[in-house]
Amino acid sequence: MRLVLDTNTVISALFWKGAPHRLIAAARDNRDIAFYTTARLLAELADVIGRGKFSDAVRAANTYPDGALQNYMNLARIITPASVPPVIITDPDDDHVLACALAAQADLIVSGDSDLLNLKRYQGIDIVTAGEAFSRLMPGR
Repeated sequence: MRLVLDTNTVISALFWKGAPHRLIAAARDNRDIAFYTTARLLAELADVIGRGKFSDAVRAANTYPDGALQNYMNLARIITPASVPPVIITDPDDDHVLACALAAQADLIVSGDSDLLNLKRYQGIDIVTAGEAFSRLMPGR
């Protein structure tokens, strides 16, 4: 299954326990689960991880911002995004997630962002929370 994780989901997966973390763990254990990202999404992730408000979480994870970014890059496949017209007017950065998902031919977009979740579906790709994604990938767990 091909997944595109929004930055908020990756942050949650790297630094806290819960559904996003379980999703990352499932991908490490299952070669049929693949994450896709783009250089722009990785730059956004690097920027967010480097913010002071995450410094305690980074320390608690016994890593540093570049190490946390590298951990995700080791799991994700970096691709060139598709070109998409503006979709999320209130937060144009979310369009980059959609562009990545189209290029990856993703099965799911995983996000905690209400702008994306309210779309529910984009070009045939379901947009779900990490909990919903985990339930679809690992039924009964």
